[in-house]
Amino acid sequence: MSGNGRPISGSVVEGVDFEPWAVVLCKPDAVARGLVNQVLGMISDSGVAVSDRMDVVAQPWQAHVHYWDLLVDADHFPGRDIPTCLDDAYAGKTVTVALAYGGPGIHAQLRELIGHFDPTRAAAGTIRGDYGNDSLAAALAEKRLVHNLVHTSDDPTAARRDFGTWYGANRRLLLTSPTGVPLQPTRADR
Repeated sequence: MSGNGRPISGSVVEGVDFEPWAVVLCKPDAVARGLVNQVLGMISDSGVAVSDRMDVVAQPWQAHVHYWDLLVDADHFPGRDIPTCLDDAYAGKTVTVALAYGGPGIHAQLRELIGHFDPTRAAAGTIRGDYGNDSLAAALAEKRLVHNLVHTSDDPTAARRDFGTWYGANRRLLLTSPTGVPLQPTRADR
């Protein structure tokens, strides 16, 4: 706990090994196009357990936390106001999140399955290659973000942050083993 009585950042999910976990975010364009079942189905068909699907109306802070790297590197995107782009793409729109559980290498496996961030460069057989209908060129011309359907956590650290951003600490008990045995609670759960 910090001096103000609040948990230290990240401590509410302390003790959770995020190595086998990833958060899948079906973005507003996937939701609007009715592709959530196909996206999650492709992930499940790859041998990854998908659970705890939840629709969320995205708040601006969630998009800003989720894409903190774009905000930090905003000067790398000349001509685009990244905070406004994030708000336009996410704020007040429905996203679908789900938990993915798999073996070693799950993060790389999922990143490969979703494909290149520019759907026109994504290989056939990937989610973005099969279902994408946008391009980086169009996004640049229109000064917006690329509509590319889905995000998965890059690594265990990102999975922890993504879980907190989209599910929140109060849902940490969702992080159960594939056999359904909950992880041991920490002080934050008691």
